[in-house]
This record gives sequence, C-alpha cells and structure tokens, in this order.
Amino acid sequence: MLNRTDLRGQVPTAAELRATLPRAEYDVDAALHHVRPVVEAVRDRGVEAVLEYTEKFDGVRPASVRVPRERLTKALAELDPAVRAALEESITRARKVHDGQRRTDVTTAVVDGGTVTEKWVPVERVGLYAPGGLAVYPSTVVMNVVPAQIAGVASLVVCSPPQAAFDGLPHPTILAAAELLGVDEVWAAGGAQAVALLAYGGTDTDGAELVPVDVVTGPGNIYLTAAKRLLRGLIGIDAEAGPTEIAILADETADPVHVAADLISQAEHDPLAASVLVTTSEQLADAVDKELVNRVAATKHTERVAEALAGKQSGVILVSTVDDGLRVVDAYAAEHLEIQTADARAVAARVRNAGAIFVGAYAPVSLGDYCAGSNHVLPTGGFARHSSGLSVQSFLKGIHVVDYSEDALREVAGRVVALANAEDLPAHGEAVTARFGGEAR
Repeated sequence: MLNRTDLRGQVPTAAELRATLPRAEYDVDAALHHVRPVVEAVRDRGVEAVLEYTEKFDGVRPASVRVPRERLTKALAELDPAVRAALEESITRARKVHDGQRRTDVTTAVVDGGTVTEKWVPVERVGLYAPGGLAVYPSTVVMNVVPAQIAGVASLVVCSPPQAAFDGLPHPTILAAAELLGVDEVWAAGGAQAVALLAYGGTDTDGAELVPVDVVTGPGNIYLTAAKRLLRGLIGIDAEAGPTEIAILADETADPVHVAADLISQAEHDPLAASVLVTTSEQLADAVDKELVNRVAATKHTERVAEALAGKQSGVILVSTVDDGLRVVDAYAAEHLEIQTADARAVAARVRNAGAIFVGAYAPVSLGDYCAGSNHVLPTGGFARHSSGLSVQSFLKGIHVVDYSEDALREVAGRVVALANAEDLPAHGEAVTARFGGEAR
C-alpha cells in the first residue's frame, strides 16, 4: 500500500535526503493571493468583513463574534462526563509538564557595580486557535491555554470556527474545554479572517470591543497559515504549521500491528497527512502493508486515510542499519517521531531533529495528542530542524536589564569609545564620555 524508497547500501547526502524523502506539497505562498484580500477587508471593515467571510466559507453567520458567557457554562454542564474526565486528566498532566518550563530571572554581576539581568515577561494578550474542519480539537484548546496560563499571560482569547449545526457557535466541546480551563473569552471565527481579527481587533455587533492580541498560536489549514505569514510582525506567531506527520523508525523487533495502527492514526487527520515508516526490515514493511489493508478498510475515515497513505507524502524508507535510519529521520525532522527498535531509549537519545519523540511500544503518538502531558502543537514540514513545539517559552519575552554604576561605566568607557570609533559611530562614544566631562580613560 505504501510507496517504497530503497536506500539500503547508500549513504545519501543531507541535500539528497531532503530531495528524496516524502513530503506533502504545501505551498503557503500560493495561498497568499487568496488570503490577502480577506486580511485587508478585515483590517478595513472589521467584524462586518469577518461575518461576511464566515458566511461564505463556513455557511453560517453568527449573531456576534464573541460567544455569550452563558453558552460556555451550558456547554460544560452538558458535556459527556467521560469526555470531561478525560479533558481534566489531560489538563492535569499538561500542567504538570509545563510547570517545569517557566524560566526564572537571572542576574549576572559583570563587574563590581555592573549587572545584567535577564528578565522574563509574559506577553500581554494572546489569541489561541483551535481548528474545526475535518475534526474538532478540544485537546488543542488544552495545549494552547495551559502553557499560556503558566507563562502568566493576563488576557487569553480562544478562537474557533462557527458551526452551522450549533447556532453559529464553535463546537460545544471547544466551548466546554475553554470553560474548564477558566477562559471566558471565545470568538466564533475561523481561518484567515480569524487571524486578521485577532491581529487588528474590532467592534462586535453589540458594540463591545474585540481587543487585538500580541501573539497568535495554534494549528490550522493553509489559509490560516498564509494569514499568519502575512501578519507576522504585527503579531507574533508560534509557527507556520503544515499537514500533520508521523515518522516511525523501526527494526525487526517492532510489532507490525502497532506500526500500522500508528500510521493510520495520523493519516486520519487529513488527506495531506504524512505517514512515513523508516525501517531496516523488509519483512516488517511487508507485514505492515498487509496489516494496513485490513485496518484501513475497517477504520471510520477510510477514504481520508487511504488517500493520505497513498499520497506522495507517505511511504516506506528501507535502510541498511538503525544508524542509517537515524540519519534519515534527522533529515526528515518529523513533527512526531516514534522509535520502535531494540533498545529504543538509547536510539531515541541520539535523535537531533523531531518535534516530539515517542519511545518504545507503549508511547504512541495518540498518547501525546491527549494525555502524555507533552504539548501536541509541534513543528511540521521539516521545521523541527530549527524550531521547537509550543511551550511556556512561546509566551515569554526575555528582556535584558542593564544596571551600571558611575565607576563601572567609567572603567569600561575607553573600550566603548574604541569600538564606536572603529564602527565610525563617534556619537556612540560621545554618549559615554559626556558623562565624564567629555573624557574617558
């Protein structure tokens, strides 16, 4: 079922691997010309434009953008108790992991009388996006809100597409998750128009102010991603998320049932989702293919899964050794990387590039999606070579606070003047010497 690439007996270069490995076609630049008019309309006409595009794209026109407070309370009261318990467990575990990420201020005494403090300050207001297209993601509300709260962000708004089936409101489980987390501001807006409204702010239909945010986080479709790219700078963003992806590095010890189930679990997200198996065992690859035939036919979203697995973004990469497999998965830099090999923990410790690493037979990606405690908002499209997933740090700014006494400045003044003159910026040096009667040692 899966396309195969045989790299056994070869040692491709990093450049060759990047060109060879499966990857979804996801051209954000091509989406920009669709998105720019939407963003500009929201900038110029605010909520009216948002509601027009919402009606066009989502087939519903909400009475207002901000969800009434009582609808959040109602959604939580009516939530399936089993789902509520699962969300509560997810929140507890996520808080436990993210609590350890909060940085503390550090003061360094550079010289007597001269210190530099790195001070960590949370951004003031953030917009947290929860998609609502092919699936509904209350878990993404948890993954966005928990690190922002732990960072100390004072003002949070959750944004999610309105649903025609729910009176133009976001899905009730999204509303319930927000209520469970203590977030009382939720906007019914999706896609590029949601990002634009978060960036520019506006006035709701009842005259209430919709305050713009400083940072927007959370995954979405290509149009949301294009809007993030267009508005980056006016707002901070977490990443330009593409289609989800899993890579599994496996040897002959892996269970083909586990591998096939995990490949399908990611393919279930989207027809562009990537499911990649990197293995030293052709026998395992054959067994996985057989298992996929049965499991794909039996799964709920058969067509979506089959399309994703058959796409150019998915496939099997055959390698000679686990060492070669490590080179391949590091070049691929998967959003989610599973290690299903002998001595999986030691192999995982050698990985350099992945959004998150799942070690051994009992750490499937779906555990991380919901209840591992880790964050599931992760870099895609190879961005894990240089970027991290969402964390408390995503909502903090490091500010250097410089505090020097007169004597400490006098002692280094000559060095400042020398460097200022070397750069032909004499006024820089004069800003120092002016404090000492125009002279510096």
